[in-house]
Amino acid sequence: MKKKFVLPIVLLLLFSVVVAPAFTDVNAYAGSLEDAIANTPQGTGPGQIDPNAKPGFLGIPGAPAPSMIAGFLWAIWVGWIFSTVGAFGGIMSGVGHITVFGLADYGKGFKQTSPMLNKLITDSIRVSNQWMVGLSGAVSSWNYYKMGRLVLPLGLMLAIGSISGSFLVPVITAGKVSLKAYLGYFGLVVFVIGGFLFYETTPKGQAGKKEAKAAAKAFEESHMKGGAKVDEADQGVKVVSWGMSKIRFTFYGVEFSFNPIVPIIGGFLIAALASFLGVGGGFLFVPFLTSVAGLPMFLVAGTSALTVLVGMIISIFTYMVVKGVPVFWPLIGVELIGIFVGSMIGPRTSKYIPDIWLKRLFVVLAVYVGLRYTTKGFLGYSIVPPF
Repeated sequence: MKKKFVLPIVLLLLFSVVVAPAFTDVNAYAGSLEDAIANTPQGTGPGQIDPNAKPGFLGIPGAPAPSMIAGFLWAIWVGWIFSTVGAFGGIMSGVGHITVFGLADYGKGFKQTSPMLNKLITDSIRVSNQWMVGLSGAVSSWNYYKMGRLVLPLGLMLAIGSISGSFLVPVITAGKVSLKAYLGYFGLVVFVIGGFLFYETTPKGQAGKKEAKAAAKAFEESHMKGGAKVDEADQGVKVVSWGMSKIRFTFYGVEFSFNPIVPIIGGFLIAALASFLGVGGGFLFVPFLTSVAGLPMFLVAGTSALTVLVGMIISIFTYMVVKGVPVFWPLIGVELIGIFVGSMIGPRTSKYIPDIWLKRLFVVLAVYVGLRYTTKGFLGYSIVPPF
């Protein structure tokens, strides 16, 4: 089979799975939502539902009604940042759903009066994040593959490992995680990863990345420093050999190699944590690809996107079909349009951003998001705006 047909076929097969929840009979999971609403105290006070109020998120009377325009614009940002650095798609989706649209504060109000509704809203936020990241992963993967900036065998090995992690965690944790705990763990993991990536931008952190630095330099000279223009696809990723213990490939004349067992194990651990947090996992795949696999950032985004896509498909299917978690389709539909737009722009602009600045962009976002949600979850308030 010719190389150019491999990824399209993989994406087509995965797409057939990811759209399945959208055509599943909504009555299969409407019962749990209706039961949760019916068992919630009625009234106009905190933790109560006013049956006469206008329906909002998930059709719950009195729930926040997110702006469709705001959802579209936020989704463009989410698609761009994920397709540019290969991470923060799920985290930025979470910032939108949790903070911008106020769904977290609303859901926390039911912690004492209706734990079932509190956890159902939490799970809905998690899977809504994953819908956005899943589409961005598909669009980004295709674009980077055409540009020769996706390491297909490495992405597939990570994806193989991620399948079991993406399935097991939703089965184990759906309906069992309180919103407060979710916020705290969400922020803590992001903050730690941000610190790790910051270290990689220091001279000491970059000292052992000779191949990555050489490849990044060659790429930057071709696209940013007025050097002779080259065909991206021609100089892009070329697999030299496949083996049980080593896979070799080149990028802009620099050779890389990896043991396929390592990304399979890494994929399982990363996908399990990402599925628990309700995000794409790119913020974990990026440091894995830069530190363990030793890739330049110009290869990380596309490879991470393909891996995240597989994990999101399995996780979405598990949450919605196996566990019956609902999502608010009017908002998700608008957001997916914005995601598509942003994900088409990211791969075309990222080649003009130096490798080290792509990492620094990752770090800045990680520190902000980590601080906000760690303190929000464990202290009950955020030490950075919005408070």
